[in-house]
Amino acid sequence: MTLRLRWSSLSLPLLLLLWGWVMVWSTASGRLDLLLRSVYHPVVAVGGGLLILIGLLQLRLLLRRKRAGQVSQTLPRGWWLTALVALAIIVFPPQPSFNDLASSRPSSLPEAPRLAFVLPPEQRTLTEWVRLLRTQPDPSLHAGAPVSISGFVLKRPGEPAQLARLMVRCCLADATPSGLPVLWPEGFDPKPDTWLEVKGKMVTQEHDGALRNVLEPSSLKVIPRPDRPLEP
Repeated sequence: MTLRLRWSSLSLPLLLLLWGWVMVWSTASGRLDLLLRSVYHPVVAVGGGLLILIGLLQLRLLLRRKRAGQVSQTLPRGWWLTALVALAIIVFPPQPSFNDLASSRPSSLPEAPRLAFVLPPEQRTLTEWVRLLRTQPDPSLHAGAPVSISGFVLKRPGEPAQLARLMVRCCLADATPSGLPVLWPEGFDPKPDTWLEVKGKMVTQEHDGALRNVLEPSSLKVIPRPDRPLEP
């Protein structure tokens, strides 16, 4: 019974230390890059540091109460479930399927600053290309423009595969997909969630009775998922 009481009194500071470590470690290890926009990473790290500090203060307070013979506060039953969640986060890294997420989201990007459109065509990101084509819909303006972009293969049911990126304001919860149609080489079967580096040019293609811009690749290269796959 004494051992059980001792462990129960340690539960609160240990839980605070564990979750603080998870937050700091997730930031330092780069795992947050798959879930959260990088500008918010310091907030998570600072929050984790504060939890560690509070946990250490709780341990110090526990020692004082023990010396004074006072009964320490314990957590309700079931607190260990949150500890298991924290340990699972450490053991099992996040592996989100960008294709599944993008397939369930509407493609409606906010306008970007016009300065991004002044960049040379080969320096534009995929998201900048998508924004540009939506604000300047005349396909003839961009026909023949060189393109050098990267993204993941997005396959929606009943639609041809596109090259896409996810744009986030905060985290994956508000992610918005931006996709470009691609003239895939004959015999090439793009697999969903595969990351590709594509170089080529913009061409025009008739689609539903109207012309649109389509990326015609001159080279396709399978690449690892970038360290920071989410675009602001």
